[in-house]
Amino acid sequence: MVRIVYLGKFADWAGRDEEEFEAPLDWEGLAQRVEPRIAEELRGDRAHISLDGVVLADKQALSAKDGSEVALLPPVSGG
Repeated sequence: MVRIVYLGKFADWAGRDEEEFEAPLDWEGLAQRVEPRIAEELRGDRAHISLDGVVLADKQALSAKDGSEVALLPPVSGG
């Protein structure tokens, strides 16, 4: 299983802080399983994904295996 951690507004939108999906999990699989508005936000340039604590430069390169943790990082606001 792959542990998905929702942070910030993504946790609000998902209605939970985390959940698990079957491994392996790639970008398309993630986008299909999360809430549509989370997937839409992740497709933008301001939201990020980390895999096992490392922020991915290319979200579409996501390749999570059994036991991995994927954190969904919403855009940061403020100034």
